[in-house]
Amino acid sequence: MSRALRLLRVGMTVSDLARAASFYADALGFAAAEAPHEALPGTLAALGLGGARATVQRLRLGTQEIELAEFDPPGRPYPPGSTSYDLWFQHIAIVVGDMAAAHARAVAHGADAITKGGPQRLPASSGGVAAWKFRDPDGHPLELIEFPPGTGPDAWRSIDRASLTVGLDHSAISVADAGRSTAFYADVLGLTCASRQVNRGPEQERLDRAPGATVDVVALDPAQATTPHIELLGYRAPRGRPVPPGGLRADDVAATRLVLQVEGLDAVAAALGREGLLVSPGRAALGDGLDAALARDPDGHLLLLAGN
Repeated sequence: MSRALRLLRVGMTVSDLARAASFYADALGFAAAEAPHEALPGTLAALGLGGARATVQRLRLGTQEIELAEFDPPGRPYPPGSTSYDLWFQHIAIVVGDMAAAHARAVAHGADAITKGGPQRLPASSGGVAAWKFRDPDGHPLELIEFPPGTGPDAWRSIDRASLTVGLDHSAISVADAGRSTAFYADVLGLTCASRQVNRGPEQERLDRAPGATVDVVALDPAQATTPHIELLGYRAPRGRPVPPGGLRADDVAATRLVLQVEGLDAVAAALGREGLLVSPGRAALGDGLDAALARDPDGHLLLLAGN
């Protein structure tokens, strides 16, 4: 049986590891989970970059992790003029207890706002959360979200409301066709559709800085751990641009990677290979007891699939 068990972490390519780690610590409250170190050859092979070098560091917020990687030689910078609905858009959504304080801290440390007019309270039909989108120093989009008391996933219902940032709720990716992508993640990776809604209205337009924004939002849960999960953003309007010609390489700054622990790695890799979506030549050892293979989803988002 092939299925995604959990979203282990989100991998992000950065141009300056020290600068990026400082931003995530100072602006967003992440803590170092390890010291910066050279990536293992197996990791680079899994990413399809066997001839490169990289310095990597994992950071933790609550019980969730991200991994920052600076590559040598570097890949392409984040595409200029990027929008919330371009198909390379991918963010991590960071749960906060006190939106006003978390927003003020992020701004004070140089967060570059996407959202127009500060945090937005979405209507109940769109989940009722307060949200604010912004970019880090490399241009990666990020989001702060605050759930109304007593709502949202179980993991966030008993948080300290005086807290600023407490953990990662999901990683959201922009897709051209929400139905097609939902089928891909369900049929190939075994994720479950937890919710589906259509977000629109002035609050959504300001949140995304996208006039006329109408977006299908689909939450997909892994089998064993639903926090963090994956969220699909299918913009009916405006329509976004596809990924740059040739697709994203793992050393490109826009090449954020979902690191998914899967059951049945060989079967998943074979299925993706038949669809022409496998990037790495085969499975490679990550050095933590797991092997991994790199693939793309139908819109070009990178998936690092880890398993035994």
